[in-house]
Amino acid sequence: MMVKLSECVEILDCKRIPLSSAMRANIKKIYPYYGAQGIIDYVDNFIFDGEFILVAEDGNNLKTVSENIAIWATGKFWVNNHAHILGKKRGFNLKYIYYLLNTMDLRGYITGSAQPKFTQENLAQVELCLPCYEKQNKIASILSNLDSKISTNNTISSTLESLAKLIYDYWFVQFDFPDENGKPYKSSGGKMVWNEELKREIPKGWEVKTLGEIIVEASKSKVQVNGAKINGKYPFFTSGNVILAYDDFFTDGFNCFLNTGGNPDIKGYKGKCAYSTDTWCINAKEYSYLMYYYLLKFLPQFEQLFFAGSGLKHLQKDALKNLKLVIPSNDLISNFNVIMDSIYDKNTACILENQHLASLRDFLLPMLMNGQVTIKD
Repeated sequence: MMVKLSECVEILDCKRIPLSSAMRANIKKIYPYYGAQGIIDYVDNFIFDGEFILVAEDGNNLKTVSENIAIWATGKFWVNNHAHILGKKRGFNLKYIYYLLNTMDLRGYITGSAQPKFTQENLAQVELCLPCYEKQNKIASILSNLDSKISTNNTISSTLESLAKLIYDYWFVQFDFPDENGKPYKSSGGKMVWNEELKREIPKGWEVKTLGEIIVEASKSKVQVNGAKINGKYPFFTSGNVILAYDDFFTDGFNCFLNTGGNPDIKGYKGKCAYSTDTWCINAKEYSYLMYYYLLKFLPQFEQLFFAGSGLKHLQKDALKNLKLVIPSNDLISNFNVIMDSIYDKNTACILENQHLASLRDFLLPMLMNGQVTIKD
């Protein structure tokens, strides 16, 4: 059946209240504060509690559609006046409508060229082709289950990342790694010696080396980003957040990938993979690959120290190679690697599973909506 959006949802724009940055500056950060494209801050109160669709009212994304125009928001939150709020109406599945909106080309409802605008009046007139309520529920359930698993994996991944950072900080920043008795080294009176190069104390027996002495550089790739997805057999690392695929591999084992321009991201991968021209691929010599990977990942002020340029900032490889590091004994490195290897593998499994689940969801979504794929009882 064909229905207008205003017939199947409650448009709740009258309840939204914008808060200026000055008003948000000195309040507790408890509840999400949504703008046109997602959470932009946190505030100390909420005006919505439950499940809602947020639809961007303005912004360039209304024209480019590089991100979803509709966002699923749950729990307690606040919304400014740059997002429409849609609530459920009896006889219609709100989650199904959320998925459907993100498959539709809504640019015909957008006004303004310089300042794109999706007015409430135009939003209300959006026409939807809806199946029966029972089918809406089934389709929404399948897609929601995929998104729920993705969300769970994200939580697990975030927890594992926090645990890895905590362990790294204790061992290599605070120097409270386990001593021969299993007690924290520095806090238990472990011997510290002054290092003239670093102008600070380090554990006795530890060395100072530069990153350039530890790493091996892989050959520079000749494949551009748009050369990916050729048969898609091996992971293909680029400067973006998404790992693509390629038909061949350039390297094996554990490798660390640093973006050479733009987003200062650091990725690690164990196994056969490929990488683009905008990525610097390095691996370790005889030292723990996870030690130097986490060292770079958790390095304070990484972007400010090692990215420079008047326009697009680029990675300063020579400066990074000259970074002085404190290197522990081989036994301690080995112990650290054993602990962190399990954390890294579990985190990687979550990330790779999410990519598969997101790809499956995005593949099924349009076909479920247009009837190409049906659901058996």
